[in-house]
Amino acid sequence: MTQPDQTPLSPKKLQLSKWTAVQPVNKEKHFIVIKVIEPEPPSTTITEIEIQAVHSGRVQTLHWRALNDPAVWRRGWL
Repeated sequence: MTQPDQTPLSPKKLQLSKWTAVQPVNKEKHFIVIKVIEPEPPSTTITEIEIQAVHSGRVQTLHWRALNDPAVWRRGWL
């Protein structure tokens, strides 16, 4: 199933965004971005986020651009 073209992701607008894992592991299908990690020094670009599984509460850190991979993530809770 293909999704229509969506607006490009912006790391500054990812806070509290919702995501669905294409291949759920350990019943972790739905995720929410709980933190956009601010870089040191602040003048550099944002690279990482913290994403939390709704089912288990497990938190993982990943590069925000990983969310652009349609083989791994879908925008929203599907």
